[in-house]
Amino acid sequence: MAFSTSRFADSTPAGVVGVAGRYPVDSPQVLPLTLAGRPLLTPGPLRIYTCGITPYDVTHVGHASTFVWADLIASLAHVIGVDALTCRNVTDVDDVLTAAARSRGTHYDDLALMQEFQFDRDMRALSAAPPDLTPHARGFIGPVQRLAAALLNAGAAYERDGYVFFRGDHVPAAAGLSEAAALEASHAFGDQDDVPGRDSPFDVAVWRPSREEDPAWPSPWGWGRPGWHAECSAMAMACLGNSVDVLVGGADLTFPHHAYQAAMVEAATGVTPFARAVVHVGEVQLAGEKMAKSTGNLVLIGEVLQRHHAPAVRLALLNRPWDQPWECANTEFEKAAAVLEELHAAAGRSGGGGGGGANDEVLRLLLTELNVPDAVQLALSEGGVTARFLIDALKLREPLP
Repeated sequence: MAFSTSRFADSTPAGVVGVAGRYPVDSPQVLPLTLAGRPLLTPGPLRIYTCGITPYDVTHVGHASTFVWADLIASLAHVIGVDALTCRNVTDVDDVLTAAARSRGTHYDDLALMQEFQFDRDMRALSAAPPDLTPHARGFIGPVQRLAAALLNAGAAYERDGYVFFRGDHVPAAAGLSEAAALEASHAFGDQDDVPGRDSPFDVAVWRPSREEDPAWPSPWGWGRPGWHAECSAMAMACLGNSVDVLVGGADLTFPHHAYQAAMVEAATGVTPFARAVVHVGEVQLAGEKMAKSTGNLVLIGEVLQRHHAPAVRLALLNRPWDQPWECANTEFEKAAAVLEELHAAAGRSGGGGGGGANDEVLRLLLTELNVPDAVQLALSEGGVTARFLIDALKLREPLP
């Protein structure tokens, strides 16, 4: 991958020569973005990798919540003058996608493109900026194979019957899970289904042979396809390097996906940690159960956007602690619409902390663990410039058509 360094160049004008030209200035505040307890102030671009969609069905509120939080992180980086380099993958090589396409009588590529188009439309409505990089798994088969080779060379993987297995015995303990809890979680994500001949139940496929109905690519281990965790690992490394500043995903990805992603990258490269900060967005629930495509327990974001204005929906997703689960009730969006109306009324008042003060405090709150609720309350009480500042920082204006 190649990109121009001019995108990240400092736009500061030439330095002033001569004492006479050195006029007094207020020292700007240099505030770090702090996530998961880690200050992330960096002279380089803030590299944000968000685990994206498997495009076999349209977007539900749980997905939208993750991607809107990731968008806020990048937006806040820009507010403090830090370039953000954002990457959100598309897992368009996956058995659930292939099965969904087969049941609909279409090719998996066609289904993926249609679903990705609808996803992009929903993200646009929520004012989530398109990522700088959108790697698709089918375009990164080579990097997955190179990852497999690196893991084999490091002794962190082994080949058997067309598979390349990553040695994962250590991963549950590193993730803070008992063996029983890890087995339960990996069963839920299919890591224990029809995978013969492994040394350990916690070994996962980096590369696997393809059946007749599966997409297949040639490899040193035979015709096959990537494993899910390996796809994300390879795409992240190929796009952002051997580590990232922020890894974003739903709380359900904590184990096994993110645990194996980090373990694979670290074993292949020797660079630790893979992610300086990990943002696991709180689970969105419906009637007390996790919202998930696999169970059909869904509220589609497109349907919510038909009932509520997009800025109110965005505020409903953000006006809460980012790591806390919440119930996707219609009242949540109605409350957010009422708060947004109050914000607009407050923005119409005179005053507020335009020269610093309240504006600085709102920014400090947002940069400290994305504390949106307290920032909203301060903006409501201050009004004026401060309320307008918050509306812009949270991107709560009507999106362009």
